[in-house]
Amino acid sequence: MNTIIVTLSVVIAVCLILILLIATYNHFQDYIIRINEADVNIDAVLRKRFDLLNKSIGIIKEKTKSKEEILKEIVELRSKKLNNFDLDRKLYDAINEFKILKEKYPELSTNEEFLKIDMSIIESESEIVGLRKYYNDIITDYNKLVKTCPSNIIALLKNYKVKSYFDGNNLEKEKGTVKL
Repeated sequence: MNTIIVTLSVVIAVCLILILLIATYNHFQDYIIRINEADVNIDAVLRKRFDLLNKSIGIIKEKTKSKEEILKEIVELRSKKLNNFDLDRKLYDAINEFKILKEKYPELSTNEEFLKIDMSIIESESEIVGLRKYYNDIITDYNKLVKTCPSNIIALLKNYKVKSYFDGNNLEKEKGTVKL
């Protein structure tokens, strides 16, 4: 009778441990899926911003009759493959240049297509801010899982690492990785 109770206790303990491991693994998978989804959404908005800035180059050159290089950041980005963190930073610099050109050449404000691009860039800023916050919130929860017990055991077994936040800083600033 005692061996049956001991055996049953061991089987129950092993089953509970397996259930905990499976639940923790599934929790990680949920966060990984959400991180990838947020990354895809950020990518879509960044590509939209890139396309808007790229489209504005011709309009700016035509309206200002300028021979100088316009939005050189965008021209350089055409041939580069960057991750979303770096692309966001480069686009931020290009948008600042775009704003400077808008102030420098008031005749751009009379062009309907330029104004549409300007409005779309402004709208995309609020989109990207919201997506950054969402991404960073998910990363915070994911990083907690990676660093806290008992989920850190699964993280160690599956080689899950702490992920960087989408900091939105300029390139001159250090890349933000929070040490937990």
